[in-house]
Amino acid sequence: MLWPFTVMGGGVGYAIASIPGAMLGALLGQALDRRLHVQSLAELRERISGRSVPRDDELIFILLGRLAKSDGRVVDGHIQQARIEMQRMDMSDPAKRRAIAAFNRGKDGRDNLRVHLTRLKPQPNAAEGVLRACWRMAWADGKATRAERELIVLWGKWLGWPADKVEALSSKEDEQRARAPASSGGEYQEALRLLGVRADAEPAQIKRAYRRLLSRHHPDKVAGLGANPLQVRDATERTRELHSAYAVIKDKRGFR
Repeated sequence: MLWPFTVMGGGVGYAIASIPGAMLGALLGQALDRRLHVQSLAELRERISGRSVPRDDELIFILLGRLAKSDGRVVDGHIQQARIEMQRMDMSDPAKRRAIAAFNRGKDGRDNLRVHLTRLKPQPNAAEGVLRACWRMAWADGKATRAERELIVLWGKWLGWPADKVEALSSKEDEQRARAPASSGGEYQEALRLLGVRADAEPAQIKRAYRRLLSRHHPDKVAGLGANPLQVRDATERTRELHSAYAVIKDKRGFR
């Protein structure tokens, strides 16, 4: 990671007072980098241009706005999908207002998205949550266009994801979209898939799988590991899915 003020401070310090000056300049520059949360020269250029660095939840909606506008026109399906994402993230009214502003900001296409996405690269869960949200937006009008696919694959590359893995998320989101109005039989099969158990699994085995996954994805545990708010929200959504899946299986199989 290239901290711009640290580098500049070190260079100026060296020019003024050789090695001792470089050390002092670098320390002062590092303090400034941390205070301003500037992690690269590209990010510094963004700041100078007057565009604020978005929070993680705002970044998602900037990406969604960029996708919605990628084919030239934002349709009602895109707007509705943005509202659904707000609901998924259980946003407060102030957070929704920020999300709407971020969505509109994304439509103008002026942000250096590579700068902002790179900071999520060390956070695979957050990166996956971002990419899944992008695919849901791409499918919002019933089809993921070539322009949308190319953007999401590019963003995945900046997040450190290979193209085939990014495309695989598209298939998963499309399948879930298609299953939304599915019958109870389809719901049961999806519940089994979420818990990773077979249809003929014993109740005790199903319970163990459920508890293991619940422990792994519980938002309190994720938060305790130092996760950011986006990761905690993803964990909360995953926990809800596990609860629902377990309830479906219990009802179908008739055990407590």
